[in-house]
Amino acid sequence: MATVSHSAAVSHVGKIRANNQDSGYAGHSLFVVADGMGGHAGGDVASAITTKRIIDADKPYLSPQDAEVALQSALLAANAQIGEAVFEHPELTGMGTTVSSLVVLGDQVVIAHIGDSRIYLFRDGELAQITTDHTFVQRLVDSGRITEAEAMVHPRRSVLMRVLGDVETAPEIDTSILTTLPGDRWMICSDGLSGVVSHSVIADALSSSADAPAVADRLVKESLDAGAPDNVTVVVVDIGEAPAAPVAPTTVGSAAATLGIGEEPARNRSLRLPTLRLHPFRETHFEPDSQEYLSELIEEDERRARRRKIAWLVASILLVLIIAGAAVIGYQWTQTRYYVGADHGSVAIFKGVQQDLGPIPLSSVYEDTDVKLSDLRVYDRQQVEETISTNSLTEARLIVERLHDAVH
Repeated sequence: MATVSHSAAVSHVGKIRANNQDSGYAGHSLFVVADGMGGHAGGDVASAITTKRIIDADKPYLSPQDAEVALQSALLAANAQIGEAVFEHPELTGMGTTVSSLVVLGDQVVIAHIGDSRIYLFRDGELAQITTDHTFVQRLVDSGRITEAEAMVHPRRSVLMRVLGDVETAPEIDTSILTTLPGDRWMICSDGLSGVVSHSVIADALSSSADAPAVADRLVKESLDAGAPDNVTVVVVDIGEAPAAPVAPTTVGSAAATLGIGEEPARNRSLRLPTLRLHPFRETHFEPDSQEYLSELIEEDERRARRRKIAWLVASILLVLIIAGAAVIGYQWTQTRYYVGADHGSVAIFKGVQQDLGPIPLSSVYEDTDVKLSDLRVYDRQQVEETISTNSLTEARLIVERLHDAVH
């Protein structure tokens, strides 16, 4: 039977953030990543409240369905605790957190997810994203309005449509039950990894034969090497046929730190709230899942698409005008050139150059002469038939005069 053989949790503040608003947990059968957001000083509190509350769900279950209910109940309870914290500390208004969590129960995995942290499965050399981001740009991707590549650089990519926070009392949480096999490697991460490191680099790291802690460290390093503009948290879970020796659960990020000022929320006495502090990095933006807001964003995206089309059209017109202008200037230059050639059995002076531009001739007869090709010496006739370039009309006339003298 499949079971957890190794696991690891690693979190790093990144290279720009002032503090770590992520939380992570690798337990006996429960594994969690929460990415806090909102306000000047609330993301770390929100993710810590949520992680500390959901850790209570790290226990044996009789069935995957029981675990699914327990995970969902824990997240809703955490959502209520965040609301209480905001009520007692109004300066934290607007804080929230994403959560991606899984419980391994024999050969099945139970998942609960909200927000844009992600759960991946690496199996038989293939990496698959298991969860769906609850973001505005993901909706645009799902509806076919933009591509995955465009979503990576979309100006609204940070807009979350669903999170735990002080906005909704009963947010919609995605849950599912999946089968897992010995050899599977599960990975949970905040968008500090998935938003910076490419799918192929993540797959390469997870394909390594190294153990879970080494792989988690490598993934965090990949984010740091790419600039790490946000906190990054990674939890790696390896599935084997026999469990490894018991390892103490690991908590990382803000949930592992002492949060500190003021009076604790009534139902969360283990948490102490932080002082206000400004972060130089732009906070993740959350908007409730309202049709009015979504319609407004879609209209904005359509306007942006129209502006792009207009810009492309203007650029195309300018390019055509530049090419046409260059063609006109080039043609005018050709009409300053002359050469001597053959025209219907006689020597003639041509204006232009000895090439054609497709069906467009770049030369024409400028002046016919009474010198017949048949009267010329063999060498002179060959030269005329192959054309004789000149630097001016005067030089062309001197060549014709020499040919005329040669036959008379």
